[in-house]
Amino acid sequence: MNSKSDISLDRLAALVPDGAMLAVPKDSSGVAMAATRELLRRSVRGLHLLCVPTGGIQADILIGAGAVRTIETSAVTMGEYGPAPYFTAEMRESGIEIKDSTCPAVYAALQAAEKGLPFIPLRGLIGTDVLKHRQDWKVIDNPFASGDPIVVLPALRPDFALFHTPLADRYGNVFVGRQRDLMTMAHAASHTLVTVENITDDNLLDDPARAGSVLPSFYVSAIALAPRGAWPLALWDVYPDDEAAIARYLALARTDDGFARFLSEWPDGERAAA
Repeated sequence: MNSKSDISLDRLAALVPDGAMLAVPKDSSGVAMAATRELLRRSVRGLHLLCVPTGGIQADILIGAGAVRTIETSAVTMGEYGPAPYFTAEMRESGIEIKDSTCPAVYAALQAAEKGLPFIPLRGLIGTDVLKHRQDWKVIDNPFASGDPIVVLPALRPDFALFHTPLADRYGNVFVGRQRDLMTMAHAASHTLVTVENITDDNLLDDPARAGSVLPSFYVSAIALAPRGAWPLALWDVYPDDEAAIARYLALARTDDGFARFLSEWPDGERAAA
């Protein structure tokens, strides 16, 4: 058995130090909201938040709580619920560093780290306003064809990847299903922290029908049990968004006092579903 699957939720959150680059997935891939709550309970600060490739309520809450120094993302949005209030305010006030990106650029830079490359080329950026504001992205001549400029991006190597899935096993393996972006994040990051709905005694890699969708324990630093750990967001086909809870967050986040009330009352997913 692997002891990394026996860690408590608060101990998992305590592994993320102030100032870390923290990679988190888009809302539909499996967001570790329970772990996010624990990060804020210990007042984490100075995060470089990398949204893969977009952020939502998780990013907005972290920004509102003062935990983020830099955010790198192609968008932060609450989708059909409306704009993300604290991210929108920071864009207007320039309170934090916002490193604008694109979805392909985020994935490509992570893939560079995954492959051990210092940088990676990417088409489609020349002539865009995004390129104008990214001094760390360079335009070079294609060494194999004259008159063919191309953008190169430095590899993105997060200190930590953090996400939530339905299942892990006692050996430290994690089921990621069709969410291949979670695999990419884990391969690129120095450490991967995962919260799960359930932990099984069966080795997930022993099932040939499922093994291709399992992140091996080699890439996993710690696993914590957190039933309904993505709440109020959906988790794949396991449970849906809690629309009322998301709408309530947006209503409270209109003011700093309301946001503080949200943080003080933020329940875990199990209690919210009861």
